[in-house]
Amino acid sequence: MTCEKRMAGKRVLVTGSGTGIGKGVALEFCRQGADVVFHYSRSREGAMAALAQAREEGAAKVTAIQADFCQAEAPGQLAREALEFLGGIDVLVNNAGITLNRPFEKVTLEQFETVYHVNIRAMFFATQAVVPAMAAQGSGVVINTSSIHAFEAYPEHTVYAGTKGAINSFTRVLAIELAPKGIRVNGIAPGAVEVEAHHAIFPGYDRSAVGSGIPCGFVGQPADIAKVAVFLASDDARYIVGQTLVVDGGTTSWMPFGDGFCQPMGGQFGKDYVPGL
Repeated sequence: MTCEKRMAGKRVLVTGSGTGIGKGVALEFCRQGADVVFHYSRSREGAMAALAQAREEGAAKVTAIQADFCQAEAPGQLAREALEFLGGIDVLVNNAGITLNRPFEKVTLEQFETVYHVNIRAMFFATQAVVPAMAAQGSGVVINTSSIHAFEAYPEHTVYAGTKGAINSFTRVLAIELAPKGIRVNGIAPGAVEVEAHHAIFPGYDRSAVGSGIPCGFVGQPADIAKVAVFLASDDARYIVGQTLVVDGGTTSWMPFGDGFCQPMGGQFGKDYVPGL
């Protein structure tokens, strides 16, 4: 499997790529030879910096397009502008998303609608807008960014986790509808990934401390997700359809019981043995 310029000639749109995971994904596609449209909503400075970096690294054809996914028509308009700039789209990475941490009883209708509009409605209609072009060329790849919140519960994430569960189901159903058209649809569910916002939102953010709570021992980086996205977009993943790949350093795989659960039971079990559940 060669990794050098494996996306050469591909035309890619990455939503939510002004910062964070999306920026990392878009830059990796550029490094692999693709022509890329970066999308941003409010992070223009980040998007412009990403474009500059892409060009410095040798990207041939890149641009950034602004679209506010709180607006119903924005995803379709973004897709049309990207199609015009690129001359078609081979890969759509639906990465744009926002989060909301609120106790269930305190979530307002406006907050609920905003998160669902950005996280799932925009994904739905951006994809709908590019599918005709993909179907006409007989090929295409759609990659949807989900989250481990779709698989594991965490307090005060009822709205956010609900959108990520919806994305998993959307991915699975869309995949079987579009596979006969030559379009592959899959998802990626990241675990903890360090992005710029962490340093701004969490004073004293400690990478080592976060990593100590992850089985692999370190916190993920956008590049970890980006390389999976490139793999899913490549022909090496041609038989992967309708799946959401969990990329979380083992977070969702561990059994979260304290040491007391593993204490000897009448001499039968030692600390290294965990009874089956």
